[in-house]
Amino acid sequence: MTERSSFLEMLRTKMWLRRTLSGVSALLLLVGVGLVSYPLATNIWQGRIQDRLGKQLASPQLQQAYRDRKVGTGDSLTRIRIPRLDVDVVVVEGTTPSALRAGAGHYEQTALPCDVGNAAIAGHRTTFGKPFANLDQLRTGDTIEMDTPIGGCVYRITKDPFVVPPTDMSVLDTTTDRSLTLTTCHPKGSAAERLIIRASWSRDIAKA
Repeated sequence: MTERSSFLEMLRTKMWLRRTLSGVSALLLLVGVGLVSYPLATNIWQGRIQDRLGKQLASPQLQQAYRDRKVGTGDSLTRIRIPRLDVDVVVVEGTTPSALRAGAGHYEQTALPCDVGNAAIAGHRTTFGKPFANLDQLRTGDTIEMDTPIGGCVYRITKDPFVVPPTDMSVLDTTTDRSLTLTTCHPKGSAAERLIIRASWSRDIAKA
């Protein structure tokens, strides 16, 4: 190989490396933008859904569907308020990925909020409004309010937050009293475990 051909080969190698590095940099930039923009986009989406669900929650049609236990998956079921965390969102019926775009959903096989039995609700922690982002900050004695289409109630937390494997479905088991269970992924950004909140009925709230 001549000196000229060696030089040309070296030049081509440098140009290839430069293009490759530029491509990798662009890819990393796109990945970074995606990681930042995805939660933001889902939060905006959830906000729009919540506006619609809030109107649906007040409708006479939903009141009757609630009494008959015929609320459709993805429809408004109740409003949950957690004063300590400044949480105030409408919970939908169902925990399918589509339903949970609202931020929080009711496990369909569990009791209705404020009824006898274990009413269980799942919520996102990092996306779609992240209503359950700070459940780990709740403590025994804190209150959780429910506002259903036909009335409301207040639950009081009976146990500090605890963690279970995602396969442990016993937290959804029914109870003989009026109880509430909240579930979310743990730690934040991971589905490795489930963070659990347990609460018991404290008092009813009359529908205005």
